[in-house]
Amino acid sequence: MAAGLARLRDAAFDAVLVCHDPGELDALELIEGYRAGGADEPIVVLGSQSEQEMAALCYEVGADGYVCVNTTTTRTLIWVLARAIQRQQLARENQRLSQAEQQRVQRERDEAERLLVQQRVMIGDLGKGTPPIRDGRDCSAEQLLASSPWAAASEPAGRRGDGAPGLPAKLVRHYRELLRTYVIMGSGNLAGELSRLADLLAAAGVTSRQTMQLHIQVLEELIRGLGARSTRHVISRADLLAMEMMLHLAECYRKRYLARAFPPVQPMLPGFEDERPVLF
Repeated sequence: MAAGLARLRDAAFDAVLVCHDPGELDALELIEGYRAGGADEPIVVLGSQSEQEMAALCYEVGADGYVCVNTTTTRTLIWVLARAIQRQQLARENQRLSQAEQQRVQRERDEAERLLVQQRVMIGDLGKGTPPIRDGRDCSAEQLLASSPWAAASEPAGRRGDGAPGLPAKLVRHYRELLRTYVIMGSGNLAGELSRLADLLAAAGVTSRQTMQLHIQVLEELIRGLGARSTRHVISRADLLAMEMMLHLAECYRKRYLARAFPPVQPMLPGFEDERPVLF
């Protein structure tokens, strides 16, 4: 038995035939020890017991088939060997593909983390020295956000140091759900929701930098929760959401700028254009 195991370790075989003789060689014990060493060669057991009695026991210890020498034929033995070899080839290919998939997912996750770090650095560099935007005609940002549907009962999220300065925790949760929905469904019917959110952020004077900080914070949380799943789809959809959100926010600020730069003027009634006020 020891010599047989040593030969199996030193040489490579397409398949291994083991004769099960309880009095001299226990094939079940041999196969169990052989598989414990990491070997994956196809193994077929030959024995005098019936297949109903031995087949399940052989499969349990890692064998690929059992043949009763009293009832089998040469054709059947060849067929069992061919199926055992094919099964092991498929198992090896499946293991190779599984490892390749795990490596691909890990590479995608590493790339996603690098992109998020680069985006944070970029936002930090662009935001240095940029004062917050305020519209003097409106109420303060805190009052606007507090009166919004996403206002939090507790203090703003930014004061707890979670990466979204000055934004309520309930707004962060709302954006988190919005991102999850966007990843699953795409834009679809979310254009109106994004437009309303952009209107609120613009009215509150929230900058594009703060909005992107919120986006990156929520995206990092979502990626950490993916586990072993791929991040490529999430990153792609998140980039689209960020672009669409920035477009809505830019349009809101453009409208507010035009409203302040070119305020509406009350037109004169026909025939009164040349009238001059009477001087006293």
